[in-house]
Amino acid sequence: MSALLELDAIDAHYGVSQVLFGLSLTINAGEIVTLMGRNGMGKTTTVRAITGLTPPMRGRIIFHGQRIETRTPDAIARAGIALVPEGRQIFPNLSVRENLVAFAANRRAASVAWSFDRVLALFPRLSERLGNLGAQLSGGEQQMLAIGRALMTNPQLLIIDEATEGLAPMVREEIWRCLGELRVSGLALLVIDKHVHRLAKLAQRHYILEGGKIAWSGSSAQLAADTDVRQHYLGVSQRS
Repeated sequence: MSALLELDAIDAHYGVSQVLFGLSLTINAGEIVTLMGRNGMGKTTTVRAITGLTPPMRGRIIFHGQRIETRTPDAIARAGIALVPEGRQIFPNLSVRENLVAFAANRRAASVAWSFDRVLALFPRLSERLGNLGAQLSGGEQQMLAIGRALMTNPQLLIIDEATEGLAPMVREEIWRCLGELRVSGLALLVIDKHVHRLAKLAQRHYILEGGKIAWSGSSAQLAADTDVRQHYLGVSQRS
């Protein structure tokens, strides 16, 4: 597999407070990677650095062979990186249909593009809510809409920050099912979530952050075998 995204020695700050310290990671084309760690370890800041919302103070971010660390968020989105942010941030006063159609784009002329109908096939519940405003949806439906909206841009890399945060168990299962379908589709994903056992089943590789640095990285098999790593950095031993 070839590198799709590479972060090389990234430092990121909020004002005078440094949050990321020389962080490096790689996501290959078609690969699913997770970013894990306790709260406050730098996961969301890493996402913000990638998407241009918190530009790094030092280091390089290379996407599809091009440096993007100095680009604006809209330019990074047009380059092929889509974000499902923590908190979903859908448009509350637009309908489900309008939220989806507003983001429709196929800039790279993908032969099998994410269209309105394909998104509804992935999330059948949204087809029953097309006329509902974003504010009228449940939390799970809003997350489905946020993922569908990002897919409508036909990205090469989809980043999902807190994929199942605050969702009921049945709805979480629906989100995991959909992420599994995205894996089969060959879309590269960077997923942040607290449910370690589900992430281990979904992804090929994992990074764990501690204090704004990569404390551990490895495969799902390595993560499953290393109880000490799970306990020390994530506070879990078997299931989470």
